[in-house]
Amino acid sequence: MKMGLIKRGQFVIALMLSVFMLKESQAQYKYNKMVWFDEFNCIGNVVDSTKWSYDLGNGCPELCGWGNNEYQYYTQRRLENARVEDGNLVIEAKKEDYLNSKYTSARLVTKNKADWKYGRFEIRAKIPRGKGIWPAIWMLPTKMKYGIWPHSGEIDIMENVGYWPDSLFGTVHTGAYNGMKGTQKSGSVYVKEMADDFHVFGMEWTDKTVSFFVDGKKYHEFKNDETNTEAWPFNQDFHLILNIAVGGNWGGKYGVDDSIFPQKMLVDYIRVYQ
Repeated sequence: MKMGLIKRGQFVIALMLSVFMLKESQAQYKYNKMVWFDEFNCIGNVVDSTKWSYDLGNGCPELCGWGNNEYQYYTQRRLENARVEDGNLVIEAKKEDYLNSKYTSARLVTKNKADWKYGRFEIRAKIPRGKGIWPAIWMLPTKMKYGIWPHSGEIDIMENVGYWPDSLFGTVHTGAYNGMKGTQKSGSVYVKEMADDFHVFGMEWTDKTVSFFVDGKKYHEFKNDETNTEAWPFNQDFHLILNIAVGGNWGGKYGVDDSIFPQKMLVDYIRVYQ
């Protein structure tokens, strides 16, 4: 979620290159034993508390210690913002006044309930759309072994910003490569009308590489140069995070279109393999 601003020309070039890679690169997975899943087929609307917790707050780093200056307030166990419905997890961003914020949403985490070192992660989801919307499926280290962000790393399995509706980004941040410096290691691919349908967003993480996939095809890979933890902090447990941000340093670059609300991210399943 902490990504530096990408110049439009660089973005177009990256998309052209990644489209070629997407066509040429087929998935060759190392991990095939499922070790964790959520199919969101539970009875009732409540999210499974044995698998998920919530981050609370408004995305202002000065107030809650994390975030990218987004506009929403992340709520807890509020069905208006997070629920199970028709076999899907629904994360819903709404325009409403709530605790001094003008929008609400939810940020679900598996921290201390499901944490992994290495593995393959597949999330079948349908993303929201609209200017100012910033959905993400991503991972942070559970114990911050090498210090606060970005030194302990971050893996962004899927990010989209609403003003680039057909854009998909897979990114890693480390002490050496991160959005504050504009040196993050990011791959992007053009997915036409991405919000119109479900897609499988994938990531496979070994001790040598972090690879990113969409619908089973690889479009980006980050390699371990085996120098130090500033370049490769990915040898510790990480947990999953699902959220829709509103506005923020990247998602709100061109403002927020209030006419689009409410917006939902639907998650059909999450499967983790080792």
